Amino acid sequence: MPEVIFPGPEGRLEGRYHPQKDRDAPIAIVLHPHPQFGGTMNNKVVYNLHYAFYNMGFTVLRFNFRGVGRSQGEYDQGVGELSDAASALDYLQSMNNNAKHCWVAGFSFGAWIGMQLLMRRPEITGFISVSPPANMYDFSFLAPCPSSGLIINGTNDRVAPPQDTVNLVNKLHEQKGITITHDCMEGAGHFFEDPHMDPMIENVKTYVRRRLTENTR
Repeated sequence: MPEVIFPGPEGRLEGRYHPQKDRDAPIAIVLHPHPQFGGTMNNKVVYNLHYAFYNMGFTVLRFNFRGVGRSQGEYDQGVGELSDAASALDYLQSMNNNAKHCWVAGFSFGAWIGMQLLMRRPEITGFISVSPPANMYDFSFLAPCPSSGLIINGTNDRVAPPQDTVNLVNKLHEQKGITITHDCMEGAGHFFEDPHMDPMIENVKTYVRRRLTENTR
């Protein structure tokens, strides 16, 4: 898989870019968990999401936020990381002008960043938020949430308690014109350790495939 270096707001950003042969392929970016708690683009959930999208025919980019791996800069409380994600999407779009669908997937801290990116970029047609840390971060900016998506978490999540995720989903369910699908997986923890990883990824694939055959937001 090609390693790529592309310009970010604070210098170079390091990524992995996986193009399809089809010039019209849909595109997706995958965002990693918290940089200060060991989060990188090679996190297992991020890696598996990347390949799930690729195997469904997407051209995919995952990358390291500023200050992680070979990405320049330093951690910026989520503000700079949102700018990094916007730069990554710009880069991906610049190479795939014909893509009809654009998705963002994020895990934990990356889910929070991904949903903020959603608010800024109307071209995003769908999102996957895995273990969104609704207890740690304010998601009230999703008013209204511009796109339908899947929120997935585990009943045994000790990092982001399931009830906080339920509260977030209930708020989003009140919004018209979009559909938030919530999948709370019995027995799974925050990181979807085995045996929960494969079923989680299958749920993501089932959801994305269904959305690609529908023409709804």
